[in-house]
Amino acid sequence: MNKKYIPFAYASSLYEIDVDFFKKLNIKTILTDLDNTLDSYKVKMPSKEALALIKKFKEQGIEFIIVSNNYHHRVEPYAKALGVKMTSMNMKPWAFKINKLLALEGMKKEETILVGDQLLTDIVAGNKAKIKTILVKPLTDIDQNFTKIRRIFEKPKIKRLRKLNLLRDWRNVDE
Repeated sequence: MNKKYIPFAYASSLYEIDVDFFKKLNIKTILTDLDNTLDSYKVKMPSKEALALIKKFKEQGIEFIIVSNNYHHRVEPYAKALGVKMTSMNMKPWAFKINKLLALEGMKKEETILVGDQLLTDIVAGNKAKIKTILVKPLTDIDQNFTKIRRIFEKPKIKRLRKLNLLRDWRNVDE
């Protein structure tokens, strides 16, 4: 299995991961996808769950930045309402915009992690940027059309990762 497809860890949801997990890894910044990672792509403003999550992490000194492939007019109002920085049209799986963000914000790769629901975009981009990645299950089955197509191609890869025991549950990661 190609290393670019192997996430550092796996979780059912970003919402289930305890803040202590990130603190143990000395993570200062979480780069997160928006659609089906923080909320459904049909949700225009942050859910109460997303607001509570960000508040909890901010209180612990961990910053969130949304790194989405979606358009600015989708991501910017959501991020503003959530009180976090954002970038849109990131062109994941390519990593150049993530690397540019890391440089502009002065973030250290070893203190940054990317969380997303798509193996072929989020995880590949984070791995190419040489930062830790966490693959999460999509929050809903509702996807945009181009995402539905990508999921067809990623499904056998995820199945193979499971078969090879390469999807490490975040609770079992000890690094």
